[in-house]
Amino acid sequence: MAEQFDVTIIGTGPGGYVCAIRAAQLGMKVAVVEKWANHGGTCLNVGCIPSKALLHASEMFAEAGHNFDELGIDIDGPRLNLPQMLAHKDKVVEGNVTGITYLFKKNKITVFKGIGSIAGAGEVIVTPEKGAAKTISSKNIIIATGSVSANLRGIEIDEKQIVSSTGALELSKVPEHLLVVGAGVIGLELGSVWARLGSKVTVVEYLDHILPGIDGEVAKQFKRMLSKQGFTFKLGSKVTGIEKNAKGLKVSVEPAAGGESQMVECDIALVAIGRVPFTQGLGLEIVGVETDERGRVKTDDNYQSNVPGIYAIGDVIKGPMLAHKAEDEGIALAEILAGQAGHVNYDVIPGVVYTSPEIASVGKTEEELKEAGIEYKVGKFPFSANGRAKAMLAPQGFVKILADVKTDRVLGGHIVGKGAGEMIHEIAVLMEFSGAAEDLVRTCHAHPNMSEAVREAAMACGDGAIHM
Repeated sequence: MAEQFDVTIIGTGPGGYVCAIRAAQLGMKVAVVEKWANHGGTCLNVGCIPSKALLHASEMFAEAGHNFDELGIDIDGPRLNLPQMLAHKDKVVEGNVTGITYLFKKNKITVFKGIGSIAGAGEVIVTPEKGAAKTISSKNIIIATGSVSANLRGIEIDEKQIVSSTGALELSKVPEHLLVVGAGVIGLELGSVWARLGSKVTVVEYLDHILPGIDGEVAKQFKRMLSKQGFTFKLGSKVTGIEKNAKGLKVSVEPAAGGESQMVECDIALVAIGRVPFTQGLGLEIVGVETDERGRVKTDDNYQSNVPGIYAIGDVIKGPMLAHKAEDEGIALAEILAGQAGHVNYDVIPGVVYTSPEIASVGKTEEELKEAGIEYKVGKFPFSANGRAKAMLAPQGFVKILADVKTDRVLGGHIVGKGAGEMIHEIAVLMEFSGAAEDLVRTCHAHPNMSEAVREAAMACGDGAIHM
């Protein structure tokens, strides 16, 4: 007789493992199925966590090479120890994935290793790498299998010369010339790592701007900053082919609208054109689970598919492909299954680009507000007028707050600057409580602090900032 569970989750990335823990906390008998050797999915193993380890290490390398002398720290030029930097990255990953194993044991969650597929409502088949398949009986099945890197048609990713984000985290030497296909978050973050370590970086983007979906003014200003850091951009362009030769790669680039092709030589090409949901091998078509035109599982407001008892969260359903979005959905779904009122506010999901400086956004962009016909006001404040930013040699960037003209309710917040990913959350909390710009103004901020710029931007939505 098959082992019985209240909830079985296929995939232990951020959405899956968080959902499992929350369900166990709420008294359910929980199983997870994972095909990888380690838990944590793309995020912890080959995505968010390792990339941030390299971003931080490379930023420290750049700081030592460019800013220490101005701070009165005299050292010989820093020397790159790439194997040690990669070892640091691997140690960080190991610590995080080991932590999930501990949490599963602590919460009495049963782990099955192998490929999970759905045989029907209430049945999951686990096929291990070796040995016989096993059937799990479960009242509820949750698909949390995440996403994989999208690829260009006709181009083979070998993870050595032509790499995805996974291969870009494992390069054994600094490329002389790195060509990045795609000016989204992943491409610019990984491009930043190797640029700081000495690579020439060229970014090819199909659109006429970088960071699709980001506030237009933010993207425009940030492109200028990256150009000053040595990035070369070919916007409104597409890669039509990559040829390998003895010297490296020859990449064919032509205008997106059509036209004469040019050849760009490089030694590494990073394909970072986005991600696509991973649902292969789940048996969705066998059990009749409906998907949309992009391969995402169709769900209702409670994350249930058209087949009762089968649910989905994270990158396999609509919405931004963000680890924290998946985590929130995992918690909400566990609470719904426990009879509670689980909920995710999709209007207040922050997004961060971990470059230097960082970009952080929450809520609406100016473009979205204009399209919706909403009257809004803009409050901005530059870090060049912030005392703490000056002291830290971090005057780049600004804070921008968008508020409703009539109600003063904050509709969006956008920050470009050092530590932007930490500062964005006071705007997110404010928006969760439908707060106004004036509420931020009347909240005392410690001085000196970078976050004072957030308050000043809120002031600029009213009578004006104090320090401008």
